[in-house]
Amino acid sequence: MRVEVWSDVVCPWCYIGKRRLEKAVERFEHAENVEVVWRSFQLDPSHAKGVRMPVYDMLAAKTGGSAEQVRAMTDRVKALAADEGLTYDFDRAVAVNTLDAHRVIHLAGTLGLGAEAHERLLRAHLIEGETVDDHETLTRLATEVGVPEDDARRVLAGDEYARDVEGDFSEARALGITGVPFFVLDRAYGVSGAQPVDTLLAALTTAYEREGTPAR
Repeated sequence: MRVEVWSDVVCPWCYIGKRRLEKAVERFEHAENVEVVWRSFQLDPSHAKGVRMPVYDMLAAKTGGSAEQVRAMTDRVKALAADEGLTYDFDRAVAVNTLDAHRVIHLAGTLGLGAEAHERLLRAHLIEGETVDDHETLTRLATEVGVPEDDARRVLAGDEYARDVEGDFSEARALGITGVPFFVLDRAYGVSGAQPVDTLLAALTTAYEREGTPAR
């Protein structure tokens, strides 16, 4: 069974959804048959490249909310993340264009390291306050998961994998995906949002049974 997950590395709900999916797969009787594939998505494709903004300021501008309202909103997300063992730090988080981050993940994917790169960049942005459009930062993070430094630098210096990233965006549009995380199971079932573990487990079971092998 293939589970494709459309996700952005600056998406707080995506990291929560990732942890919940991992727990669902752990509880799934046929976990050894599950392949998880990470697909690229941008929460804000209009965010200009090179523009860096504190996340609180970005959210205030986007929602029209006050500083107090934005902090109350992010505090709720932080509490849910903490339930999944994730310690978000929105005080240090910087909103950026994530195209280059996704290109690096696609590079890592060619080396069998796509999942590791995706995890590392989520953690870097949401927990460690790293600026995930900075090429030096992206190179360092990529090498941490096993991507050769020269390969990372070459990709970031040009436009390699941009078409692959755009391909993920196009597939998302074709599937009607407008927000992430979004889980697609065997291209037959879709689950939107960071749903509870039980909901994701039920979706895995339903998709598995659809293939004609009843889950016990």
